[in-house]
Amino acid sequence: MTYPTQLVELIEEFQDVEDQMERLEMVFEMADEVVVLPVDSWSDTTRIVGCQSEAHVYVVLQEGKVLISGGADSQLVQGLMGILTIAINGSAPAQALLLSPDFAQEMGILNSLSPSRSNGFRNMFDKVMLEIRGLEA
Repeated sequence: MTYPTQLVELIEEFQDVEDQMERLEMVFEMADEVVVLPVDSWSDTTRIVGCQSEAHVYVVLQEGKVLISGGADSQLVQGLMGILTIAINGSAPAQALLLSPDFAQEMGILNSLSPSRSNGFRNMFDKVMLEIRGLEA
């Protein structure tokens, strides 16, 4: 699959790091990439069901491009959200929907996460894709 340039660069950056703890630190740093969804905007509609933490995403189209905002009560989850933000923000919906969660495996981050966190990332990915499909309809 062909990934957006910003995601290719991020995958390569993570692949260059062999230490799992250092990769986790990098995930924590990705939390700053999230366009913050204010806590008072969190609702059942924005909640990521199946995530170990309290996590929320909101997906809109802005000038024909996907824009994700979100937040979580865990910096690790917010970092995973930041990675997803880099992967998708600014894409056309059709382009975003081509994305597979396999990129996280290629980055090597799933090996560094507990099974429940990996599952939470997948739930986050699936929710964002569902929201994008809803915008296209």
